[in-house]
Amino acid sequence: MRVVMEKKVDTSIQFSGLATGVYEYDYRLDSTFFSRFENDDLRDCEVDYRVKLERKERLLVFDFNFSGQVKVECDRCLKMMEVPVKGEQTLYVKFGEAKESDDENVVFLPEGESKIDLAQWLYEFVAIEVPIVHSHPDDENGNPTCDPEMLKYISEGDSVEQQDSDPRWDALKALKDE
Repeated sequence: MRVVMEKKVDTSIQFSGLATGVYEYDYRLDSTFFSRFENDDLRDCEVDYRVKLERKERLLVFDFNFSGQVKVECDRCLKMMEVPVKGEQTLYVKFGEAKESDDENVVFLPEGESKIDLAQWLYEFVAIEVPIVHSHPDDENGNPTCDPEMLKYISEGDSVEQQDSDPRWDALKALKDE
């Protein structure tokens, strides 16, 4: 069984009426979905998800497979850039009283629960794939591919900082050298 979700993404899965077996769900998540969460790095993105649900008698196993692009601001030149994201994760949903688990991919649902909303996991799995540092990659010769105009300003600022010294720091350095 394959379900294709459109613009208004409903990430809740009603599992109570499903027979044991495997079910697949496709999601296309964009800025509308990610804007529900407080993360400025995930405001402009498009990610395709394939979620496979294996329904067992007392267990749900969700296999998440995703890939897409996230647009972020370069930390060096402040221009927007696309960062590819791709990953696979598995979530195990057990029924019964919540128990302590060392595995963050194990979730407990109360007996009698009939559906689960995957939104938080869909968001988190993408969020952990976005690098902490965002900068345009260097070219094959090791030169930065950032905005050349901004790089010019950065290098001018570095040289001005090296030329202009603060007399307060000079006085402190003199004390240190004594």
